[in-house]
Amino acid sequence: MAYTAINDPTIYMNTVLYTGTGSSNAVTGVGFQPDFTWIKNRETGYSHQLYDVLRGTTERIFSNVTNVEETDAQALNAFGADGFTVGTNVGVNENTKGQVSWNWKAGTSSGLTGGTITPSYSYNATSGFGIYQWTGTGAAGTITHGLGSTPKMIIVKVYNYDENWIVYDSTNGATNFLRFNDTHATGTNSTMFDDTEPTSTVFTIGSHDAVNKSTYNCIAYVFADVAGYSKFGSYTGNGRTDGTFVYTGFRPAWVVYKPSSAVDNWEMLDNKRDIFNPNDTLLYVNLLNTESDPSSTNDRVDFLSNGFKFRDGGGASNGSGTTYIYMAFAEAPFVNSEGVPCNAK
Repeated sequence: MAYTAINDPTIYMNTVLYTGTGSSNAVTGVGFQPDFTWIKNRETGYSHQLYDVLRGTTERIFSNVTNVEETDAQALNAFGADGFTVGTNVGVNENTKGQVSWNWKAGTSSGLTGGTITPSYSYNATSGFGIYQWTGTGAAGTITHGLGSTPKMIIVKVYNYDENWIVYDSTNGATNFLRFNDTHATGTNSTMFDDTEPTSTVFTIGSHDAVNKSTYNCIAYVFADVAGYSKFGSYTGNGRTDGTFVYTGFRPAWVVYKPSSAVDNWEMLDNKRDIFNPNDTLLYVNLLNTESDPSSTNDRVDFLSNGFKFRDGGGASNGSGTTYIYMAFAEAPFVNSEGVPCNAK
């Protein structure tokens, strides 16, 4: 069997940088029509803006706050065959300011049956990614996901209700949760995911208002491991500059991590904002802060051919004895389907 079915990860997930124009701006170079696009103004302190095909263009939600969805015709207002178009909204297109977009492809929107909750959806079994939208029931239920393997991370927002983003990850389990929009350590509440682990066919949503408030609109972004393309897991920090190595099976393109056993931020790195090691140009899922470069005092992470290795002992990334969760997507698999290895940066 081949090591991976995805030799070119950029056909499913790709980071694109662009400069704002202050007027209608067609951003290209994604390589596919996105189904989920996440944009951050790198130079000005505006919120992260998230868009997907189910909620529709012009409908934005924000990873760093609990706010409800907002409609803005001057934000992302079209998905195109090779990217998207943004209007005059400064959070996504401020004139002369650097922007970053992270883009995912899903695509299949019919054929799923089963589950006690019937969502709208767009998913891709090859890349292990799906988007699911439903009207909250207020009661625990299951959703068929179609990914063909068990999800490792589920990110949920009731998007027309002022509530936290709730995160399931497989290392913490379904009794526990994290919040995408803040620094809190792992919490325990069996009504988030009904204390029920996802399976290769369904994931379970609990009765809590933060994930399934009755009559309100809910969205879930769901991810499974795919060899050579994506990996979701945990590691333990060692507090040293010769830091913890995390094996992924690919050279990373995008990595997000957070202490699950301690209070701290969700830190974000990618291979377009930093093209050489160490990768240390940070953004934060839960903050509207501008891009920060701590390299004058700390080297953050090396992206290697088969994973990533920390180069500082800070508590946000590699504190001694601290447990972290992470999500990572590939630039290139460690070994492609023809047995050819990739190289480190």
